[in-house]
Amino acid sequence: MKILIVDDEEPIRELIKYNVEKQKYETFTAENGQQALELCRNKNPDLVILDLMLPDMSGLDICRIIRNDSSIKNIPIIMVTAKTEDSDIVTGLELGADDYVTKPFSPKVLLARIQSVLRRKGEAFRSNSDEDIKIRSLVISPLKHKVTQNEKEVELSATEFSILEFLARHKGQVFSRQQIINAVKGSSYPVTDRSIDVQILGIRKKIGDSPESSNPFIETLRGVGYRICEE
Repeated sequence: MKILIVDDEEPIRELIKYNVEKQKYETFTAENGQQALELCRNKNPDLVILDLMLPDMSGLDICRIIRNDSSIKNIPIIMVTAKTEDSDIVTGLELGADDYVTKPFSPKVLLARIQSVLRRKGEAFRSNSDEDIKIRSLVISPLKHKVTQNEKEVELSATEFSILEFLARHKGQVFSRQQIINAVKGSSYPVTDRSIDVQILGIRKKIGDSPESSNPFIETLRGVGYRICEE
């Protein structure tokens, strides 16, 4: 597994590199956005650990570029930021980041996040079912890790895909935010309910769904959770 570490502070790059390589991962490092994008395209890493505050462009801009580049759009991204405001985290998740950690962070926590994201990526390609899931105009292809709507591909992040697939496999069943977290990220995972709301919002935008419609694709049950509606 190859991991790209992007941070303009050398001590932090080296700290992450040291701990990641102890787990037998291959690493590359970049100190600015331009280097990061070049390494993504040339090395095709399995994961990017991306600092949001860089000298030449923001990590959010890099995330946006990666998700809009067909050759590298499926690379998982973990954001690393000193910012703790919800708006920064929400923006990153909306752009397609798969997870985040805030500085200062414990190397053990970061490694747990890395392993979780890589495990989800692997599970997406090792699905127990090779059958497409068809609901209304959507076709979810687990083995291809692909969603199409009216025969047009829907660009989802890895986490958005995992949530949509999970809900689609249990059509009509209501799940709390914590149950969704447990299903797609593992139990005892330190993430807020707000993060799940952001991911659901992202899915809705991309498939043209509205919770206010008379027949929404994803239904919100206030105080309970979410479900994919019966046709």
